[in-house]
Amino acid sequence: MPVAVMASKGYTVNFLILTCVVIVSYFINRPLFPIKIETKKSLGYPRDSLLNFTELTGEYGYVSEEHIVTTEDGYLLTMFRMGKGKNCKGNLMSPPVILMHGLLQSSDVWLDAGPNAGLAYLLSDACYDLWTGNQRGNYYSRSHKHLDPDKDAKFWEFSVDEIGYYDIPVMIDYVLEYTGSKKVNYIGYSQGSGTFYIMCSERPGSCDKVNLQIGLAPAARQTNTKSVPYRLMLKTFETLWTVLDKTGVQEVLSKGAFSQEFVAFFCQFPMLSNSVCGTAEALFDSNHPGSITNETTRVLFGHFPAGTSVKNLVRYSQSMHSPNFEKFDYGKEKNLELYGSEVPPLYNLKAVTVPVVILYGRNDYLVDPKDIAWLRKKLPNVLESEEVKDPLWNHLDVPYSQYTSELIFPKINEYLLKYSET
Repeated sequence: MPVAVMASKGYTVNFLILTCVVIVSYFINRPLFPIKIETKKSLGYPRDSLLNFTELTGEYGYVSEEHIVTTEDGYLLTMFRMGKGKNCKGNLMSPPVILMHGLLQSSDVWLDAGPNAGLAYLLSDACYDLWTGNQRGNYYSRSHKHLDPDKDAKFWEFSVDEIGYYDIPVMIDYVLEYTGSKKVNYIGYSQGSGTFYIMCSERPGSCDKVNLQIGLAPAARQTNTKSVPYRLMLKTFETLWTVLDKTGVQEVLSKGAFSQEFVAFFCQFPMLSNSVCGTAEALFDSNHPGSITNETTRVLFGHFPAGTSVKNLVRYSQSMHSPNFEKFDYGKEKNLELYGSEVPPLYNLKAVTVPVVILYGRNDYLVDPKDIAWLRKKLPNVLESEEVKDPLWNHLDVPYSQYTSELIFPKINEYLLKYSET
């Protein structure tokens, strides 16, 4: 076959692939037929799935405040403060507690399981001064002093590296300044812990502002992640990153986009939420029958996924084929330019001098117990690393399980009490 013909066919195939990527990316990440709130109500969507953080807390008799925090690089982050819970019988304790969500989530994740199981409600009822954060890029923190997230690609040039360097420390500083407290207690779920460790590594002295860090299935390296769908999804984004970037796709899996609206529509039907959506959760993580109720499944997909950058998903893909906890890998040439070495530098986990408590599940297919064991050995001041007693406890159970109050809250409360005072 002539070289010219072969080249022509090659260009044609590449063009078709590129076209498919653009079309799929558009439908995944852009609103198609946005459904109005009134229509959703008439279709039977759970009321809780349609409410934001302050509305949802108010629905159950709790009071919350909205605060806007500005990072050094101009991102406007939303934090919510829940004061004394309606079931708190004593004085509000100090220091304040910061509760940070995981990948593709928002503060709403701590409310979706309802007042009897949602960790935000449980902490508020236990008389803690609770603050919940939102990372840059989710729907509560999709703003910037100068950049337009819908027009400026630069807005989406971030991963956990920037979240840990900018977002976590500024939220801690804001809470300290606002409350007049000298320290905070910090609870991080998955990404919420990994970014905390990045802060400690890259911001000398930052850990000194924290009394205690509780890591709920903390995500540092993810070398041993078992979830095949999760690995496949992230690897696909890593493979197509350059193509997506050139076609203007930097944001992914945002709230209100077709992908989120599609899932929320089908999962609001009681029969489908259990048989289809519940099964999908089990396939993505692992199977834990009965842990996440049908009603919670219907609610959570009204708030999830909450959006992030393509670059952040690429960063997570990289963490699965590295034995280390390291910075973003741009390739040899750009690594040399940015880092002065061909390989990305390692994060210094020895800098995490704050006392740490780790809770994890044996059946976690996203943050594997082997990676937890690796992290445990790297951190210098681990008070306790405990496997949740239920052998089927997995990653998604942490925020969504109906058994949170029985299986993880007592340990969380035990250590918060040790590091708090009225």
